[in-house]
Amino acid sequence: MVKVVIRADVSGATYDKVAVISGGGSGHEPAHAGFVGDGMLTASICGDVFASPPVDSILAGIRAVAGPMGCLLIVKNYTGDRLNFGLAAEQARSEGYNIETLIVGDDCALPPSRGIAGRRGLAGTILVHKVAGAAAAAGLSLAEVASEAKRASEMVGTMGVALSVCTLPGQVTSDRLGLGKMELGLGIHGEPGAAVADLQPVDVVVSHVLKQLLSSETNYVPITRGNKVVLMINGLGATPVMELMIAAGKTVPKLQLEFGLAVERVYTGSFMTSLDMAGFSISIMKADQNLLQRLDAPTKAPHWPVGSAGNRPPAKIPVPLPPSRSTKSEESLSRPLQLSEQGCILEVAIEAAANAVIGMRDRLNEWDSKVGDGDCGLTMYRGATAILDDMKKYYPLNDAVETVNEIGSSVGRAMGGTSGVLYNIFCKAAYAQLKSNLDSIVTATQWAEALEAAIIAVSKYGGATTGYRTLLDALIPALAVLKERLTAGDDPSTAFVLSSEAALAGAESTKDMQAQAGRSSYVSASILATVPDPGAMASATWYRAAALAFKDKYQAS
Repeated sequence: MVKVVIRADVSGATYDKVAVISGGGSGHEPAHAGFVGDGMLTASICGDVFASPPVDSILAGIRAVAGPMGCLLIVKNYTGDRLNFGLAAEQARSEGYNIETLIVGDDCALPPSRGIAGRRGLAGTILVHKVAGAAAAAGLSLAEVASEAKRASEMVGTMGVALSVCTLPGQVTSDRLGLGKMELGLGIHGEPGAAVADLQPVDVVVSHVLKQLLSSETNYVPITRGNKVVLMINGLGATPVMELMIAAGKTVPKLQLEFGLAVERVYTGSFMTSLDMAGFSISIMKADQNLLQRLDAPTKAPHWPVGSAGNRPPAKIPVPLPPSRSTKSEESLSRPLQLSEQGCILEVAIEAAANAVIGMRDRLNEWDSKVGDGDCGLTMYRGATAILDDMKKYYPLNDAVETVNEIGSSVGRAMGGTSGVLYNIFCKAAYAQLKSNLDSIVTATQWAEALEAAIIAVSKYGGATTGYRTLLDALIPALAVLKERLTAGDDPSTAFVLSSEAALAGAESTKDMQAQAGRSSYVSASILATVPDPGAMASATWYRAAALAFKDKYQAS
């Protein structure tokens, strides 16, 4: 069967530019069909999975798109591809077509001398496609297009790392790569790599690959300190974009700082895959202004990165985070040597609240496994342990206002997810309210005002209110009772304890509520009725523990 993808706007009889054709076995998508388009490939020849395309298919592609300007065949260096494209080229020449052939072997994993096999064609071939396609689109002659493509192929090197073996259709996945192992210098057809090693962190893997690519001993590519380069991080089929970005983030500064190279362009994504293989390859190409212009030239090829055209600021070396305008000095963010009466009360309240949350971890996880994603207890545990750790070193406990701010920073850093953000907002809003008071001692009424400001902020940004089955269903009743009892003249410790009872009652009442926020909103009412909202129970737990500790310390003093 002939399987050829051609540009819909090109007819060989009338095409007035050089046709650029490539191809190979299927299973490498988006290569090569995804790079057919004005400014890149004119046609792509598709073989069966990991099999060279037959001669008849290659000839059909040449006949469909090659015009008076001729045709360049770009062939990856595999025996089957070389033979089939070579035979098709000879047959096309005998029919009167003007044909040039370029063999690309950018593999840097194997020793330089490999007999007649030579270095394999890998993802760097995609960059050669782009250079050749742009040169052809610019109206250059066949000899000029072939010359630019040949020079590009001599400037690029590639090496891959696999974390799994690909699965051929209808076959059982090979188990040759054991648990905790990775393969270095693999091919793109499931063949074994150059070496098997223990799984390593990505920065170690990147360092190894770069040393191999840029080795002065093997001299795979003529790149030396001070050169401009182009970087391609290519996914092999099952690697998420996030992980490819991590690899790119590790590679760029190493190229800049360790090898002294100017990274002019970075292309990250899946360009030439190996079915469902997990892993990535790194391609580095020496660049000059002409080559950059070819890479930046516009193309309609659907899988070339759309946003890659045009000059841009160079890739940056990581820089330190700029400080916040509200950053305090180290002295102000240290635990006081001697605690004031308020500092002592604050310490025992924070410690009791954090320990109560830690003790609730498993129950919170159990509840959340039924109505959420099962990690509420773990998330709250992270925040609580961070608070306890930071309180020993950083919290200025004699300054209640700044301590509230630092609690927000602790939970924002440690908790993660929606809960971390909401509790950070909670603390920052309370801090802003408390900061507006000029007194050094925070009164019970001022604490109530801060709680109210925090609840308003959480409701504003989180979108929830009473009855939504969230942490606010515990805190809003607590606030109402606290204000009521303080207005009635109760002493602060009594008011806080009574309000904590309201918090617990409010949290328990969430069993009867239909969730309107968070992942619980997707859960049926019958399941929701079996457990209270974990977030509400968590907030009631720490509030209750803090209130009781405050009462004990307040009455003792």
